Amino acid sequence: MKYPSILQIGDCLISSEIFTEYFACDYGRCKGCCCVIGDSGAPLEECECEAIEKNYGEFSPMMSDAGKESVKKNGFFVTDSDGDLVTPLVPGSEECAYSRIEDGGNCFCTIERTWLAGKGDFRKPISCWLYPIRVSAVGGGMRALNLHRWEICKDAFAKGKREGIKVYQFLKEPIERYFGEEFYEEMCAAADLFKD
Repeated sequence: MKYPSILQIGDCLISSEIFTEYFACDYGRCKGCCCVIGDSGAPLEECECEAIEKNYGEFSPMMSDAGKESVKKNGFFVTDSDGDLVTPLVPGSEECAYSRIEDGGNCFCTIERTWLAGKGDFRKPISCWLYPIRVSAVGGGMRALNLHRWEICKDAFAKGKREGIKVYQFLKEPIERYFGEEFYEEMCAAADLFKD
């Protein structure tokens, strides 16, 4: 191996795959199925639970009746089997309560669509926005940034490769939002270590 498998920037241990692998969402192929497939809702940070509750009145009109009923019954967030805070699911399905499926099977996040329309002050959970990067605590105040591979995103990996877009490049906006612009600049400088 010509480059390190893990690189440290600040308090983050970053997998080399974030620099070497390609990724670009291909919504035309997947139709947003990441919002409706999975064994749990989207991971949430505590501050995001408050943001969802605060903005609920803005995006709830777009939600499905089943999604609204789930929130009414379960609350704005739930704790999953791993003890993590996540978005609630529509009962009897894997669908996030905050998603909506349109005619033709296209799925969208009602929170983000409302934000894009200029309403509310919360775009969407950072775990969704940063995907396929998964952030986890590793102790001692350190965090790990790893690449998550999901079969439903195989077209996104293929599109990224076709278009020459690396994971960290595709996720520039959410990385800057979550970690800061300086952190992203350091990632770009570190990327030179991983050039073919």
